[in-house]
Amino acid sequence: MNVEPKTLYILAPCYNEAEVLPLTSKIFLDKLNSLITEGKISENSRVAFVDDGSKDETWNIIESLHELDPKFIGVKLSRNRGHQNALLGGMSTVAEDCDMIVTIDADAQDDVNAIDKMVDDFNSGTEIVYGVRASRETDTFFKRTTAQGFYKFMTIMGVETVYNHADFRLMSSRAVKALLDFKEVNLFLRGMVPLVGFKSSTVTYDRAPRLAGESKYPLKKMLTFAFDGITSFSIRPIRFITALGGITLILSVLFAIYALISYFVHNTVPGWTSTVLSIWFFGSLQLIATGVVGEYIGKIYLETKGRPRFFIEKYLK
Repeated sequence: MNVEPKTLYILAPCYNEAEVLPLTSKIFLDKLNSLITEGKISENSRVAFVDDGSKDETWNIIESLHELDPKFIGVKLSRNRGHQNALLGGMSTVAEDCDMIVTIDADAQDDVNAIDKMVDDFNSGTEIVYGVRASRETDTFFKRTTAQGFYKFMTIMGVETVYNHADFRLMSSRAVKALLDFKEVNLFLRGMVPLVGFKSSTVTYDRAPRLAGESKYPLKKMLTFAFDGITSFSIRPIRFITALGGITLILSVLFAIYALISYFVHNTVPGWTSTVLSIWFFGSLQLIATGVVGEYIGKIYLETKGRPRFFIEKYLK
């Protein structure tokens, strides 16, 4: 019995990608047409670009692509809401129109040829397929070290992630709708998607250099992203501070005993060094503890407001 091909949407979030879109849009379209020709996906499949409040000509380019070929569609957010919100906003908009969604960065550094295996896995009954980098040999030493350290640290902090996986993945429409049931404002999709469950698999690929434009994830944004992921999925930092407080309390008691013994045997020397050092040490611990606890309180504050995560201004389909 012949099975009707399923509809695939390749969804790419865009923020100021006017330089790279004319190049990568052709790559995405060629891959879509190739899969249609092979009979793996239906002719209703589309390439969807999500404009995350770009300040350049990104949206105008998306409109032009849509006019040239109806296989290109576009979703425009009302303002810049960040990469994770752009992904979720795009998926929530198109979920009813397709059977599966592949999310991929607009710079096409992720290998589009890996989509073939993703679709094969979907057609075999898998609902979530993670794109995992085979290696990081093309990265700089700093980028490779920090990225690998990020995944290992997230594991230590108790956050369930897929090692060397970013946001290049296939999700069935059912998995996407399940993901939309998560209502938190602080999004960390790399930790949220594994919580959905359903049958999953991985596809390895090699990442290519960026064709044009600049990375939208400099070091500052990457650190913020990592911290958001940790504080959104783990309370281990607070427990770590509690444990550190217990250790310093024990050390303080031992130091007090030593000081008393020194006093009674007349082995004390007047000075301010130890006093200043202890004040700075414990003062720093208190500030760090206050900052971490404050970060969690800030997350609670944002969540309790229940504000919408994004607004869709336009949907070209």
